[in-house]
Amino acid sequence: MDILEAKKIVVEAGKQLVSSGLIARTWGNVSCRVSDTQFVITPSGRAYEGLTPDDIVLVNMNDLSYEGNIKPSSEKGIHAQCYLHRPEIGFVIHTHQANASVVSALGCDINDIVGHSREIVGDHIAVSSYGLPGTGKLRKGVVATLERSDSKALILKSHGAVCMGTDYDDAFKVAHEVEAICEKYVADRYSVVTGKVAQSFKDVFDYVADVKKRAEKPAPKVTPYDSIKIDDAIILSDKQGNVVSTVGLCECCDELITGDKYISEADMHKAIYNAREDVSSIIHSDKDAIMATSKLGKTIKPMLDDFAQIVGVTVRCAEFNPGDTLKTSKKVAKALGGKSRNAVLLRENGAICCGSDKEEAEAAEMVMEKNCKSYLSGEIFGGAKPIGKIDSVLMNFIYRVKYSKQK
Repeated sequence: MDILEAKKIVVEAGKQLVSSGLIARTWGNVSCRVSDTQFVITPSGRAYEGLTPDDIVLVNMNDLSYEGNIKPSSEKGIHAQCYLHRPEIGFVIHTHQANASVVSALGCDINDIVGHSREIVGDHIAVSSYGLPGTGKLRKGVVATLERSDSKALILKSHGAVCMGTDYDDAFKVAHEVEAICEKYVADRYSVVTGKVAQSFKDVFDYVADVKKRAEKPAPKVTPYDSIKIDDAIILSDKQGNVVSTVGLCECCDELITGDKYISEADMHKAIYNAREDVSSIIHSDKDAIMATSKLGKTIKPMLDDFAQIVGVTVRCAEFNPGDTLKTSKKVAKALGGKSRNAVLLRENGAICCGSDKEEAEAAEMVMEKNCKSYLSGEIFGGAKPIGKIDSVLMNFIYRVKYSKQK
């Protein structure tokens, strides 16, 4: 294939991946074969929406060398191995898509795929052994999986999926079908465990929450508000995006700048902003998987790489009481902790997800949801092991000092 044509196709594919929800921000990478020895791939740490053909990097398969000042994706080695082991493959997509991420945390191959899914992907999806992102260990695990599997998809343990196709369209079909296969895999397990049919993942989440919930008195109901900090004030919005009030940041008074009344949940937001100068946006997430996890009242650990990187090595659980805001607001801020952690669970009330801006807070929420989904689904398979502490700390550190600056 002509190099410029391949670069244009990769740019288009990156935009389609974002719009389809298969990836977000710079999570994942796309490549296209141009010959038996070279491929083009997306650059490292750049948003897909603004890419041009000049940003796409030509890489040599055998030694991963490239020309120019733009660095190719750190996962270029995975793409190279896909092309070297599969001469028929012309396009590769590496995603962090949600359902495949759940299965990646379980670490189990999906076997005996049938029907239309089998025609698109193959009769199984294999899971490769764990390795830190961008490392030789990860690449070796992919090689071993490619050698034992002829499927068009493979799953990277605790990481995401690699979807291969003869061309652009074929690779996208595989990526979308992998999501359907992974959802069915979890739903089938739920049926085996409960004897019921799961109408959605929410059935799985609710079941685990009911079975695993600690015997404690119910937590007070907390109304979820999102907020942003501007100078010495914070603006609170409801979950429909409507501004409900603006309050001062001072913790010693209930200063209402705009709005009909002072909202008690504002004290929790103020406590976090005052404890964390790096935070300028808060999302109080009430998504199904996060709500179910908050009912367990537990500290959760990374089931997925991007959780360790973006959210933290652990996420603690605290209780906020709108009837005792002074004391419980401080407890929530303390449970959130320092700059290496960007979320805290509120018992029975979802989670507070933080960021330096709204985009960062949304990223924290997105990864928090995937990790909770992975944890809860893992429970119906007998539990899934989190990523090791040393690996989690290392990923979190590298992300904070390097990749977060490239968002």
